[in-house]
Amino acid sequence: MTDTAEQGTGQGAGRDTGEGAGQDAGQDTEQRTRERLRERRSAAQRQARRVLSRADWGGSIRDRLTHLMDAAEEVYDLDEPADVYGNRIVAALEERIAALLGTEAAAFFPTGTMAQQVALRCWAARTGDTAVALHPISHPEVHERHAFSQVSGLRPIRVGDGHRLPTAAEIRDVEEPFGALMLELPLRDAGFVLPTWEELTEVVEAARERDAVVHFDGARLWECTEHFGRSLQDIAGLADSVYVSLYKSVGGFGGAALAGPRTLVEEAKTWRHRYGGMVFQQFPTALSALIGLERELPRLPEYVRHARVVAAALREGFAAAGVPWARVHPEVPHTHEFQVWLPYGPGVAAEAAVRQAEETSVLLFANAWDEGGPGLAFTEVVVRSTGLEWTADDVRAAVRDFVDRLPGPA
Repeated sequence: MTDTAEQGTGQGAGRDTGEGAGQDAGQDTEQRTRERLRERRSAAQRQARRVLSRADWGGSIRDRLTHLMDAAEEVYDLDEPADVYGNRIVAALEERIAALLGTEAAAFFPTGTMAQQVALRCWAARTGDTAVALHPISHPEVHERHAFSQVSGLRPIRVGDGHRLPTAAEIRDVEEPFGALMLELPLRDAGFVLPTWEELTEVVEAARERDAVVHFDGARLWECTEHFGRSLQDIAGLADSVYVSLYKSVGGFGGAALAGPRTLVEEAKTWRHRYGGMVFQQFPTALSALIGLERELPRLPEYVRHARVVAAALREGFAAAGVPWARVHPEVPHTHEFQVWLPYGPGVAAEAAVRQAEETSVLLFANAWDEGGPGLAFTEVVVRSTGLEWTADDVRAAVRDFVDRLPGPA
């Protein structure tokens, strides 16, 4: 809450009739406008005839359960008893993940936030150092309300800057000791970017030189194989431990897994219980994850390759439409997710995207638009199965139609 907002509550709230009250009213109006736009966007995603990126999680409960049951018998014996506190189907999921990543063991967690805190506090106990080196815009620093320090007693040390992963030189130049290096692969807030394979191995070596363990925040690790030209086992094998999400790339209902040495995983399960992660039954989530690993995981390289086709067509479409300073970042996507930047405010870009869907039943930009600076907005584009149906010509035509709904000479 801002200082101005706080002045409008509690004692004396009725006396504030000056500038602060006007600001509060303006903020309330802006919030309502954003909420209405969000509702319109959600409706457009459900109703549009064509959507470049339609996420499974946006479907109805009925649709999600129908999809689950249609595919369930392909991946697990439904006549087996349900899980109780992490056995049976949950244990089978853990074995599947460990095999995919080439690790000794894996543990299922209800959230990635919990999984990573547990992993890093276990490493801190072993190294005797609670400091964790990580990029300033990595997920725990930006999106988890300082959970490392507030909940787990860990001390983040920021290393690197800009829209890229830290370099080996930056790791070597950190001025204080750290027990663990956490690398987010890909770095989502920087545009889903990855280093080269050579850069990644050099960074890992630099951390080892400093007697630090290496943990991969691999929420989207599943989609990295095409960029690196390496298997999941090769990538995970560089780190001492790896966290993977079970919904961000493969479409499960939720959940995460921590993979690594068996002794670490067994210790992590103890902390999982202490953190409240021993959920009584999780078979719907575990089953959806097994389906995702069976169906979506093999398709991710294809999504990555087509994302590059879509990104090139977006660049060409904005250039042909004469939009100044339109950017696709990275220019050649590293995964099947990337950013589009435009020289408009986020509300303007979002309104154009929703109007296009409402008026033509074609939704080019399905995600929210955020402010990237004065007069700049960016959104995330994700290419999944529905995106494979879009040719480069389809994308360019949709860009032209989208730009027609933007204000000004563009």
